[in-house]
Amino acid sequence: MAALALSNLVMSSDNQVAIARAGAVEPLVQLLRTGDAEGKTVAAGTLSNLPDNNDNQVAIARAGAVEPLVQLLRSGDAEGKTRAALALSSLARNLDNQVAIAHAGVVDPLVQLLCTGDTEGKIMAAQALSSLAENDDNQVAIAHAGAVEQL
Repeated sequence: MAALALSNLVMSSDNQVAIARAGAVEPLVQLLRTGDAEGKTVAAGTLSNLPDNNDNQVAIARAGAVEPLVQLLRSGDAEGKTRAALALSSLARNLDNQVAIAHAGVVDPLVQLLCTGDTEGKIMAAQALSSLAENDDNQVAIAHAGAVEQL
């Protein structure tokens, strides 16, 4: 599977830019939308490692990754939810993405993962909520969703 090979290659920051410029973002987002459980998890994991720079963060969000990542966070298996939370956390390092991610309905499933996930899932959920909380409006939504009690 090409996505699995990319997941190893994105570990190098030099490769991240090259992978995004080569057009890999759109097929990864498509795999998030239409793949099987394993494919979605691999795509989310790969996308979580691409946004180490602002251009990739914007490109991934513009390619439509946020909604399928939120869907994976809602309905995936434990590994899929963890990888989706990690990818959303990475994308939320961009201030513009923070608002779009929150508007996609991510806060409640992140709080749910924080409550019921395995250890890694809880860590990734907390990390994503932390990134989203850089925005004042998101802070209110996160508090109203019950995250404070879980943290």
